[in-house]
Amino acid sequence: MSEMKLDLDRDLSEARDMVDGLVEYVRGDQLYGSIGGLFGSGNKPALTVGALLLRLRRLRALHDRLSESQRARLASTEAAHDKARTEWKRHYDEKLLREANSRLDAMRTWFEECSNNPRACAANYLPEALRRTIVQEIVVAMEQYGIASQSLMEKLRGTDSRLRRYAQTTDFIWAAELASVYPKDPFWWLYARPPQPEGK
Repeated sequence: MSEMKLDLDRDLSEARDMVDGLVEYVRGDQLYGSIGGLFGSGNKPALTVGALLLRLRRLRALHDRLSESQRARLASTEAAHDKARTEWKRHYDEKLLREANSRLDAMRTWFEECSNNPRACAANYLPEALRRTIVQEIVVAMEQYGIASQSLMEKLRGTDSRLRRYAQTTDFIWAAELASVYPKDPFWWLYARPPQPEGK
């Protein structure tokens, strides 16, 4: 999981690959696209707007760690993202909302697991923390772009209410270098996790 070890060059490469396929992706029907060719690669993340925004945030926040050539690549990637978003705004906005709803809906399975199997709940928390973080990136973008959805925000509040039942406060759960990018407010779930049950 890339969040456990900081690799800005990988983030930059994945963001560029995502931007290169962004127009085709937002115009298409698939919610989870692929990067790196027609069928993608098993070790590459799925192409979604939220996954792209996640990488762009990290790269902007840790800009001072980038080399001059990396900064130039980031500027070019951001410009291409902005151009695609502007030219295909309706498609882009629809994908944002669809992705946020889909990711929140997907967390229901984990909540059921937490009710039935606390050990699996604790073991499978990291992917859910990433899922929730991507939703937050989408919420930030929606605010920035003036996109409103009362139903999404209600679903988000309900999800967070359930999440707080299972996750207890702890140290930052991702790579320490990312803590400055994700402050406890609003990213509280990155400073929490379900307790590991004792015994069998």
